[in-house]
Amino acid sequence: MNASGTAPGPIRWKHSLAWLALLAPLFFLSYGWANQLAASRGVTDSIVFGWESAIPFLPWTIVPYWSIDLMYGLSFLACRTPREVNHHGLRLLTAQLVSVACFVAFPLRFTGEKPPSEGLFGALFDALAGFDLPYNQAPSLHISLLVIIWWVLVRRAAPAGRWLWHGWALLVAASVLTTWQHHFFDLPTGALVGLLCLWLWPDRGESPLRLAMGNTVTRPRLALYYLIGALACLALTFIGGWGWLALWPAAALALVAANYAWVGPEGFQKHDGHHSTASRWLLAPYRLGAWINSRLWTRGRAPADAITERVWIGRYPGRGDLAAGGFDALLDLTAEFHPLARAAHHHNEPMLDLVTPDLLSLRRAAEALEALHEKAGRILVCCALGYSRSAMTVAAWLLHSGRAGSVDEAIETVRQGRPQVVLGAEHRAVLERFHRGEG
Repeated sequence: MNASGTAPGPIRWKHSLAWLALLAPLFFLSYGWANQLAASRGVTDSIVFGWESAIPFLPWTIVPYWSIDLMYGLSFLACRTPREVNHHGLRLLTAQLVSVACFVAFPLRFTGEKPPSEGLFGALFDALAGFDLPYNQAPSLHISLLVIIWWVLVRRAAPAGRWLWHGWALLVAASVLTTWQHHFFDLPTGALVGLLCLWLWPDRGESPLRLAMGNTVTRPRLALYYLIGALACLALTFIGGWGWLALWPAAALALVAANYAWVGPEGFQKHDGHHSTASRWLLAPYRLGAWINSRLWTRGRAPADAITERVWIGRYPGRGDLAAGGFDALLDLTAEFHPLARAAHHHNEPMLDLVTPDLLSLRRAAEALEALHEKAGRILVCCALGYSRSAMTVAAWLLHSGRAGSVDEAIETVRQGRPQVVLGAEHRAVLERFHRGEG
């Protein structure tokens, strides 16, 4: 059995070798070309912090540095299905293209001079110097590829072996500094590119690129707001010093803007109540802001209110909230929040915040609530605040189960239980269509 709990399939030798035959020459050609181009330009710019002078030069770390070449090949052998092979190849290809584009558009140079090395370590440094000039800095392609390769290998490893892969990956990451190949700035930017590639070509669900092409429902106004926020954060990176940290929330808000503009709730990559690893890390600054916002807006108010004896509406629960409220079932309507606690019966129907649910999502959510009602005791239906998505779903469930005979009655029942709910004309129109059996 593999790490996912399923029987491993056959290794796709020919498929994997075909990808390696494409990627290997592309790597050396494009990487070498970008290096030579920077050299011909006489690039002298660099992004380096004063404290980096304390980073030691450790010749032996050239071994883990070079080991990524072996890991590169092994990672393809760890893939078991055509989709895994293709998505892994596409991740590596995307990282290569994005990184080389950055090397050309924003060329940087490593500022230090390596001390001489002897023996095996010296030979490995000499081999590296044969094709690698002190350019191609940010984002570190070494780190981008490491993130992508690590994710494949660690998922295939037995539980006891995962810590070995984690440790070795950390050693490889550190080696780009201790071999004096990169400055620190190159590492987080390289990790960002690697995670972006994992997000673009996910393990589960469709690629955001394909979703964007097929999505006909967009929210341009909300997308614009998030894009403005992303640009504001990006502007902070130009103030120097640690202002570059704003690059993380800038990337997070840009991805959220893309979800609202083209991709939809699937862009948050939340399956069975959990986000993909890429989504969890890339969108962490946004989720933190959304969490703080949810607590500020509901401060001083009940976290949940009863609509019927067993169905409650509330904000997204924190640790201990489910047990404190006596809830053994949770219907999670958020796309943005990662679970802090799970109920005995848990269902997730991701919907975008501040967006009126479409008929299909609303019907799935209402049916899920009915299924939970049949097997659970007390149910919490939650969204960020417990004011809109959850209210809409419970109103639809009241209609679906026959507990309300009209949209007005369903909305009034919800408002009596939780007066703060926000259900406007657009919500009412969708509920009317739902009640007529459309969609």
